[in-house]
Amino acid sequence: MIRPFLVLVALVALPLMAPAQTGEIAETGSGGLVAMRTGDAVKGWESVGKLILGKRGFCTGALIAPDRVLTAAHCLYDKETGARTPDSLITFQAGWRDGRAEAYRGIRRSAIDPDYVYTGADEMERVAHDVAVLELDQPILLPQLAPFGTDMRPGTGDAVSVVSYAQGREETPSIEQGCAVLAARASAMILSCDIDFGSSGAPVFTVQDGVARVVSVISAKAEYDGRKVALAVPLDHPLAVALAELERTPGGQKSVSGVRVLKGGDAASSGGGAKFVTP
Repeated sequence: MIRPFLVLVALVALPLMAPAQTGEIAETGSGGLVAMRTGDAVKGWESVGKLILGKRGFCTGALIAPDRVLTAAHCLYDKETGARTPDSLITFQAGWRDGRAEAYRGIRRSAIDPDYVYTGADEMERVAHDVAVLELDQPILLPQLAPFGTDMRPGTGDAVSVVSYAQGREETPSIEQGCAVLAARASAMILSCDIDFGSSGAPVFTVQDGVARVVSVISAKAEYDGRKVALAVPLDHPLAVALAELERTPGGQKSVSGVRVLKGGDAASSGGGAKFVTP
């Protein structure tokens, strides 16, 4: 059973700072965390980008339509005040690498799963609904920035990949391939993936026949049976309701390209206990 000792600030937006001078990233997990430093290395993943949240920090997000970015709901809140960050202060930097992005866009409007409560006392309930969708002020129609499709959640024991920006690797996207789903529950997936501050909202992928599809987003850092893990939000229900909420939000325009809504998806279960920690 997952013990509800959750601290959602564990992966809240990393404060903006001067680019870190880092060496090679230490390998962890089955595939290891690898920095995608070259154009060849990042090819196919350019639709993952940084969300700059005013002057207070950044999260990771991914295009799921030419004018839609998927991220974590808690990224949109100021951790000091608990207030929503105005959309006008958020910028999406698609494919950010070494000081430049493939595309820069502002945010026209945003929406979260209405059941998400940033200050809620039930931490696991917050994780289960920690999904947000942002509408860009202009669609991104570049061929190298094709939106990712979505897919059903994987099951316990399946392999997934995560592409993210985080503390100490703010300037270059990193990928971890072949990390494992340790448990797949209705409320959250427990992953062996290596994450840190700034990884919030990072897309979790399954890759089949060379095609990457988003199945979840990173929500928090945790301990599970004594090991460091990541908590990710299954998209089945939260994505559908966040998209519907976005269409009800005043302002903006309808999406230029629809997003397939996930349906079904049984959640497997495994033993062990997990508790969240503040790094």
